Amino acid sequence: MQNNLKLPKDSVIPNHIAIIPDGNRRWARARGLYTLEGHRAGFEASVKVCRAAREWGVHTVTLWGFSTENWDRTEKEVSYLMNLYKKLIDDFLEEAKENEVRIYHLGRKDRLPKFLMKKIEQAEKETAKYTKHIMNICLDYGGHDDILRAVQNIIKDGVKAEDINKELMEKYIDTHNQPYPYVDLMIRTSGEQRTSGFLLWESPYTEYYWDNGHFPDFSPEKLKDAIIDSSRRRRRFGGNDAMEHFTFDPKLVANLELKWWRLGNIPQGVTLLDYSIKHLKEQFGLSKILASQAAKYMFEATTSFDKNKFEKAKVSLKKFYKLLKNELKLAFEPEIVASLEVEMRKRKGEDEETTKEHLAEVYRISLFQAAKAAHLRVLANVARNKGDWKSAEDYLEKYYNALKERIA
Repeated sequence: MQNNLKLPKDSVIPNHIAIIPDGNRRWARARGLYTLEGHRAGFEASVKVCRAAREWGVHTVTLWGFSTENWDRTEKEVSYLMNLYKKLIDDFLEEAKENEVRIYHLGRKDRLPKFLMKKIEQAEKETAKYTKHIMNICLDYGGHDDILRAVQNIIKDGVKAEDINKELMEKYIDTHNQPYPYVDLMIRTSGEQRTSGFLLWESPYTEYYWDNGHFPDFSPEKLKDAIIDSSRRRRRFGGNDAMEHFTFDPKLVANLELKWWRLGNIPQGVTLLDYSIKHLKEQFGLSKILASQAAKYMFEATTSFDKNKFEKAKVSLKKFYKLLKNELKLAFEPEIVASLEVEMRKRKGEDEETTKEHLAEVYRISLFQAAKAAHLRVLANVARNKGDWKSAEDYLEKYYNALKERIA
């Protein structure tokens, strides 16, 4: 693999990733450069990112290069961009053929310069036989415009109103005849959190990922983060995917965990292992036999942590999470989760970013969805480390409520 990056095992690879590469001009201005330098840097970033996506097995990548509203920019900038897109096709065409990538142009074809349209038509013709991958280049494209052109062509073809349906519309929009027209993951850079009408028809169940950096800084590493984040999400498509084993009582689990923290408060006559079993049965809905095995692994990890034997603790945690994964049919990677928990323990549970990532990985939710629970979990640990047990229990209960609301 050219980018030397690997996705975690069991990552769900999107069939179709769409990218809104925002922030080229802001990137340049922030560095005291001409705005055109930002477009050049963005062009270089797009090649690396699209190549990485292909190497990871993404079938379709759609890149929005020029919108129907971008004609309002200066003549100099528009001219530079049109020549840049011609260069993009020139530079990419042989690589596309080598890797069996079919190139499509999405957007209007009547307003682009003739030299660019000629190059686009050449690329489409020379890659028409390929099916392994698709690269959609959106030039003079707008979501509303795409749908309007489709409706106009339906009318021109004399289709009766009662014959117009979803399947028919799919034959007229720009992504017609593609195997994966519907977008699984849409990425927008530069901290902007809107779609600007991009691929309106194709995005009813799209997952969105917002990156704060400008597009020239969007790298294969950042694409990897976006894919991992989307891979954790439970895509419902309007259906039911209730995680019925998470039926715990937040107040009870918080109280059990607090007593685990305050070992001296465990009821007299109850061993630590027995108490751990009760806690795990309640939190994860495990049988007594599985809870006993899980408690043994967790007890081993806790003992190792007390002696600062982090690698030994990680081995036990990996066994613990493997048991949870197999029983609860979760999709996380035990190695990753165990490593994240070790990092949290090293930082006394007060690192919000690591906590957020840990929750996102275990419960297969996005980092955004994990943010509230992670914040409360950290507040509970801060209170614990100060010996403020009343606040710790309060935050723990709020944490478990937030977690249950998200995953139930």
